[in-house]
Amino acid sequence: MARALRDVAYGVPDYALSVLRALEAAGFEAWVVGGWVRDALLGAPCHDVDITTSAHWRDAERVLDSCGIAVRETGTAHGTVTAIVGGKPVEVTTYRVESSYTDHRHPDDVVFVDDVREDLKRRDFTINAMAYHPERGLLDPHGGRDDLDLGLIRAVGDPRLRFSEDALRVLRAVRFACRLGFDVEPRTQEALARCADGLEDIANERIGQELDGIVCTGAVAWALAHEMPVLGVAVPELKPLVAFDQRSPYHAYDVLEHTMRVCRAVEEFTGGNASRELRWAALMHDVAKPITFTQDETGRGHFFDHPKVGARVCELLMRRLALPHDLIIPVRSLVRLHDHVVSPTSRSMRRTLMKFDKACPGRAPRLAFDLLDLKRADAVSKVDWVAGYAIELDGIELALRRELERGATYRMGDLAVNGSDVISATGIKPGPGVGLILQGLLSAVVNGDLPNEREELLRSLQI
Repeated sequence: MARALRDVAYGVPDYALSVLRALEAAGFEAWVVGGWVRDALLGAPCHDVDITTSAHWRDAERVLDSCGIAVRETGTAHGTVTAIVGGKPVEVTTYRVESSYTDHRHPDDVVFVDDVREDLKRRDFTINAMAYHPERGLLDPHGGRDDLDLGLIRAVGDPRLRFSEDALRVLRAVRFACRLGFDVEPRTQEALARCADGLEDIANERIGQELDGIVCTGAVAWALAHEMPVLGVAVPELKPLVAFDQRSPYHAYDVLEHTMRVCRAVEEFTGGNASRELRWAALMHDVAKPITFTQDETGRGHFFDHPKVGARVCELLMRRLALPHDLIIPVRSLVRLHDHVVSPTSRSMRRTLMKFDKACPGRAPRLAFDLLDLKRADAVSKVDWVAGYAIELDGIELALRRELERGATYRMGDLAVNGSDVISATGIKPGPGVGLILQGLLSAVVNGDLPNEREELLRSLQI
């Protein structure tokens, strides 16, 4: 991958430049570091700017405050304060080196130093261990620009030492590889596999953040293919999928290979714009197959109730990873319904929308389209004669669009009558019974037994 990178593609933003200039005007050295340098060399968008400086954090705070720049003490134990310029944050950190990491996450001691090169030595990967100054240019003692040229994720120094210091770096390596489309340098890859067990010492929510970052790159299929020693520790529920023979006439691949292909296919069907929920559902849709597997007398494999069990497993593991509730519930619903039978009829479309709205109010249309993309991806990842179902789903998607354009009735609020109408027509007292009657009317309309017309609905209540 020859990118022939020479210099940053854009300048340091003015708001960050004002912080750097203030520190230099007070006699301190300062550099822009981290993700901004990497992304600016790649010509990729970057929203955060970090600065490292020879100034002790107390001096940095004093200098910036004297220049009218608001400062917050956000990590002073590690030498970090955050400057706020025009509402934009700039992290400012004193040059530092770190001691051993007993807990595999945080340094036992931090020592402030005077040389930026010493600071860069402690960083995780070469592509993140560069510093940039508008006049002095690029400082790259570890070959980060060369590795950007080559498309490589390479640890700074001894890879095993870097990962033993902070075990979360093994997932960060995978995330950067997925995000940038890079390979992992061989020595670094070997160390990833050897050090993955260190993730057991990392808080679940930190693992969840990194995994979500991996999934959201749209390249989780690559991670499943190349980094299962890491993912299997981060998400133990994925381990049983490896080489699990489905013994099914519908499947040509083991469960892990099938899952990998589904993850890749959802990106293809959505043009690389799959929703976060769909990407997680693709990863998790068959997670319960190994625990629901049975064989009949002919040796054929079956996975009875695996969507239902999988939805429960998916919810539990995502909650363990402290992922947000408004992500977990739609992912659970997609996993639960990924084998739900759909057809190109109004009734089928309304029933599907109603199921999603019950689980995720207000999100049913988007999730229904996600379900169809998940089904497409699932179909093309099976044997050839099943893959044709993906074409049938085009007609089903058209039926869904038409039903929505017609103003599909799938929520209680869509009914032509409301609770007051029910009370007037039946004499029932206000309470849960009103909701039950409305739910019955909704089911009748969704199933096509009644039209969503006020007079017809009220007449049905008199029968």
